Amino acid sequence: MRFLAPLAFAGKLLSACRTQLGSLWGSLTPLLLWLRAAFWVAGTDAGPRQQGRLGRKGTPKEEAGSEGPSLTPTSVNYHFTRQCNYKCGFCFHTAKTSFVLPLDEAKRGLLMLKGAGMEKINFSGGEPFLHERGDYLGKLVKFCKVDLGLPSVSIVSNGSLIRERWFKSYGEYLDILAISCDSFEEQVNVLIGRGQGNINHVENLQKLRKWCRDYKVAFKINSVINRFNVEEDMREHIKALNPVRWKVFQCLLLEGENTGEDALREAERFLISDEEFEAFLERHKEVSCLVPESNQKMKDSYLILDEYMRFLNCTKGRKDPSKSILDVGVEEAIKFSGFDENMFLKRGGKYTWSKADLKLDW
Repeated sequence: MRFLAPLAFAGKLLSACRTQLGSLWGSLTPLLLWLRAAFWVAGTDAGPRQQGRLGRKGTPKEEAGSEGPSLTPTSVNYHFTRQCNYKCGFCFHTAKTSFVLPLDEAKRGLLMLKGAGMEKINFSGGEPFLHERGDYLGKLVKFCKVDLGLPSVSIVSNGSLIRERWFKSYGEYLDILAISCDSFEEQVNVLIGRGQGNINHVENLQKLRKWCRDYKVAFKINSVINRFNVEEDMREHIKALNPVRWKVFQCLLLEGENTGEDALREAERFLISDEEFEAFLERHKEVSCLVPESNQKMKDSYLILDEYMRFLNCTKGRKDPSKSILDVGVEEAIKFSGFDENMFLKRGGKYTWSKADLKLDW
C-alpha cells in the first residue's frame, strides 16, 4: 500500500504536465504553420515546378515591376473562383477559367498573407458559394478566423446559393456577408443578368438579411449603378434592410473582362456618366450607411488576388497579373499590384470591420 500514494501522485503530475504541454502546442501551432509556409516559399525548386503545373506565370509587363515603399496587404480580396451562376452584363471578373486552388494551397497562401500583415480577407468570385456548395469557402472562412485569428473575414455573394445550413456550420466565423443587389425591381435584375430561374432576387435578399441577424453576421449590400437602375429610388428599401454598409459602385469597364476583343461581356451599354452617378448619390445622401465609389476611387484601391493567388494590376484599365505569391512570396508579388494605398484610405477602405467591434443589436 505504501507504494500506491507515490504512484497516484506521479500520475497526477504526469496528467498536469500533459495538459500544459497540450496548451503550449496549441499556442505554437500558428507559428509553426507560418514557418512552414515561409520555408516553402524560400525553396528554389518548388517555385518553377508549381508555376508550370498551375499556369501561374505573370504577364511580360509584370516583369518590369516598380521599386518603392513596401506595401502591407492590410485588406485583401481573394477571388478564388471565376465561375458564376449569374450572367451580369457588366461583370468585370468573368469566368475565363474554371481553376480553383487545392484547399491546402489556398490555406498556405492565406497564411503567408497573414504573416505579411493582412488583417481582413474578403472572399469573392465569380460566385464563391458555387464551388463544393460553399463547403470549400466555409473551410477557408473558419481557417482565417480560428487558425489565423484575422480580425475580419467577409464574403461577397449574389446570395442565390446560400442555405441556412451554411450559417449553422460556419456563421460564427464570418464577420460580414455582402450581398450584391442592383435593383429592388425584379424585372430590372433579370434585365441586368441577376435572374436565376424561380429565385426572386429581392425576396431572397430579405431571407438572407434575417439569417444574418439570427446567426450574428453583419449584413452589407453592394450595388452597381448602371444604365438600367440609375433612375431608381432605393432609399426606403435600404433603410428597411438596415445594412452596416451600402457600397454603391459606378459601373466600370476593364479591358479583357467586360470590354475588348477577348472579353466575355460587353458592358458599354451599361455605362453611365460621372454626372449621372453623382445625381444618384445626391438622391440617396440621406441614407447614413451609403459608401460611394466612383471609377476613380475603385480602380486601383483594391488588393485583388485571382484564382492562382496572383495580384491583379488594374492601373492600365485591364487586369495584369503578378506572379503568384505561392511562388515568389507576398513581398515580391505585391510590388506589381498597382495598389494605391492612399486612395484605399481615402475611399474609406479601413473601417470597423470586425463584428466584435461593431456592437450590433442582433
